[in-house]
Amino acid sequence: MRPMLLIVSLIMLNACQTTPTAPIEVADPFDLDRFMGQWYVIANIPTFPEKGAHNATETYRRAGPNEIATTFTFRKDAPDGDLKTMTPTGFVSDENPAIWGMRFLWPFKADFRVLYVDPNYQTTIVGRQKRDYLWIMARSPELHAKTYEHLLGIARERGYSLDKLQKVPQEW
Repeated sequence: MRPMLLIVSLIMLNACQTTPTAPIEVADPFDLDRFMGQWYVIANIPTFPEKGAHNATETYRRAGPNEIATTFTFRKDAPDGDLKTMTPTGFVSDENPAIWGMRFLWPFKADFRVLYVDPNYQTTIVGRQKRDYLWIMARSPELHAKTYEHLLGIARERGYSLDKLQKVPQEW
């Protein structure tokens, strides 16, 4: 357990650093309450703990006016691999509900931004100002190829290089 805490701590310390980059466009308008619920991770530029993830989901629940209880689960290395769960807390910005600070380990908060959500709140792209990590998610474990290509185009428009993007196997 301690090595995992150390790894997550190092990732979060790196995540807290700022890089002078043009501001990234976020979802606007954005309805925080419609965003709540379960999302399947379709593709990502993964953080270290997410490498080898299968059946990854992220679930958001309001825990207070500007606080989001988050549950991230996945199977390690296979659809029937060990179940891993992380429970960070999101802190919604007073200025824009599409911008959060995600705390995995106190007192550090990592940048978390909802870059896009479709009008029906069925697909989303979450990223960071540094454009180093990215998550493409949907309300269902499968995504039509045309929709996926559309989301990739939006990520590119937001300044992302997709060289490290990988699909997350969803085998339920």
